[in-house]
Amino acid sequence: MSKSKSDSKKSTSLKIRQRRIFSESFKREKVKELTAGLYTVRSFSKLWEVAPYTVYRWIYKYSPQHKQGTTMVVQQESEAQKTANLLTQVAELERRLGQKQMQLDYLEKLVELASKEYDIDFKKNFNVKL
Repeated sequence: MSKSKSDSKKSTSLKIRQRRIFSESFKREKVKELTAGLYTVRSFSKLWEVAPYTVYRWIYKYSPQHKQGTTMVVQQESEAQKTANLLTQVAELERRLGQKQMQLDYLEKLVELASKEYDIDFKKNFNVKL
């Protein structure tokens, strides 16, 4: 019984980590290494036993390229590709519009010829606006 009590005392002992303060020059140097790609945030935080949140605070504070609140827009297509697609779409729509205009002209001419052939004004009799 005495062994189990002594074992339980050993397992309940706490390890209290000392509070560490890193110098500003150390932080700047490490941020340069992080932005150069020598470390990932995860590996850096494990190596130096620093929370990832703290590492990101350092990055936002000491890196001129990475500022908090900046938004990166990721686009799947480049602007040139979008422009080319839009121009292709406009050309297709113009082609269709031209075809419809030709059909309309054809039908108007057909009505005109039928009116002359049968001496009936189809536009007036059917009250159709063409």
